[in-house]
Amino acid sequence: MYQANENRYETMLYQRCGQSGLKLPRLSLGFWHNFGETADYAAARAMALTAFDLGITHFDLANNYGPRPGSAEVTLGRLLKEDLRPYRDELIISTKAGYTMWPGPYGDWGSRKYLLASLDQSLRRLGLDYVDIFYHHRPDPETPLEETMDALASAVRQGKALYVGLSNYSAADSSRAARLLEDRGIHCLIHQSRYNMFDRGIETDLLPLLEQEGIGCIAFSSLAQGLLTNRYFNGIPADSRAGSGSQFLKPGRVTAEALAKARQLDQLAQARGQSLSQMALAWNLRLKPLTSLIIGSSKPEQIKEDVAALNQLTFSAEELARIEEILA
Repeated sequence: MYQANENRYETMLYQRCGQSGLKLPRLSLGFWHNFGETADYAAARAMALTAFDLGITHFDLANNYGPRPGSAEVTLGRLLKEDLRPYRDELIISTKAGYTMWPGPYGDWGSRKYLLASLDQSLRRLGLDYVDIFYHHRPDPETPLEETMDALASAVRQGKALYVGLSNYSAADSSRAARLLEDRGIHCLIHQSRYNMFDRGIETDLLPLLEQEGIGCIAFSSLAQGLLTNRYFNGIPADSRAGSGSQFLKPGRVTAEALAKARQLDQLAQARGQSLSQMALAWNLRLKPLTSLIIGSSKPEQIKEDVAALNQLTFSAEELARIEEILA
């Protein structure tokens, strides 16, 4: 029977999420890859328990994570039943709905019908009465935003979610959605966005808005799907994301320019006593509105390395200037 590490809260850092009472670990574990039914369960279990033993209390999912869609939630449901049930109140479990989940007109986007039905399905797969955070995964251009936000508010009122959030929303849509939730007596807790050294679009409008509105931000793709590691310095490995036919990192994105920048960043990271991936995570966390980063993993050792990034989060003015010079 699994027994959690007694010192798990001594290594992790936690930050309050926006203007809420909820603190999140600076690093959260994403179940996007390597937790579906095609993955080895023993490996998935080892990663999840390693993360929790290191103080990562937040597990991030979505209804369509797999493959097959829904199977990542089934995996976590089994982990909860067999290992983590005694620790449920120490865990923040989030899920989302917004992408295609089942056939027909009610299995996608942002209608009240879809969102609440999807949440019920997620709870059954997870074996839970509630999730801690329920997100709308992407804006729906055809459903009135009022209806979508009303569905999120209903999830809280029904006791099926403690908090709600948005993902992949623009700054303008986020502002309007937050107002609609406030009108319904619900605070938008958090926004989930892509952010890394090579993709900084949210710095100009979304992050300032979230800080102004007291909404936390959690970033995914902090390592640019592996480009901000040394994974591709000697070519594209067959078992890498770019080499395995992934739709999320095509070989064409592994460009000479990106690799040149990554190699320069790697030299700076080594001078700081970090790996490139550790420095990339630390650089993201320099921004106050970024409450947490979602890390992905294929083995426990990667999680341990990522958590070690928290040992060196400070940057000198010269280091920050050098990073800007490299990224220019």
